[in-house]
Order: sequence, then structure tokens, then C-alpha cells
Amino acid sequence: MTTYTNQQNYRQTRQREPTLGELFSNLSTGASVLVRKEVELAKAELSQKASKAGREVAVLAVAAALGNAALMCLIAALVLGLGYLVPLWAAALLVGVGLAIVAGVMAWASIEALKRINPVPEQTVETLQEDKEWLTAQMN
Repeated sequence: MTTYTNQQNYRQTRQREPTLGELFSNLSTGASVLVRKEVELAKAELSQKASKAGREVAVLAVAAALGNAALMCLIAALVLGLGYLVPLWAAALLVGVGLAIVAGVMAWASIEALKRINPVPEQTVETLQEDKEWLTAQMN
């Protein structure tokens, strides 16, 4: 009777252990899910960075519009005001140079902010490296 019980236990234990094919199937399924999740993470991270870049581009556009509006409105007022102190041509030159400096500083600041945005999805790259290490360990 002991032999029969041992044989049943052996069969039950053997039935619970997955086959090599099942293990590879499970590994393949897990890797597939992992890759899909990594792609979702990359999309989210790139979307976030694109949103930040979009805000900086908007600031740059506003700077350009303000520079243009300032150029049109203030030139007339300042040129006429400075025209009482210096010749009109000199007044127009002074106002134009001043406005060009302000617009240039605003544009430079926005361009520098855009350069500091790193477009690489760093978190995704890091987790992909971890996934690669995990898969390598699973295959060994």
C-alpha cells in the first residue's frame, strides 16, 4: 500500500510541475505583456516631454507676438516723445534697438529652455534594461 501511495504522490507532483513548453509559453506571454507595458510607458513619457516642449514653443510665439506689437505701438509713441530731445531719426533708432534687445532676450531664454528638455524617455530605457536583465536571468 505504501508503494501505491508513493506512486500517487509522484503522479500528483509530476502533474503540478509545468512542462518545458509551458514554461517557455509562460515566459513568452510574460515578455509580451512586459513589452506592451514598456511601450505604454514610453508613450506616456514622450507625451509628457512633448507637452513641456509645446509650452516653451508657446512662450516663444508669445515673445515674438509681443515683440511685434511692442515694435508697432511703442515706436510711434517713443519716437514722437524722443523727437523733442533728439532728431526723429535718432529717436526711431534708439527705440528700435531697445525693442530688439527685449525681444532677443525673450527668444534666447525660450530657446535655452527648449535645449534643456531631454527627449529621451529615460525611465523607459532604464526599465527596458532591467527587463533585458530579467529575461537573461530567466533563460539561464
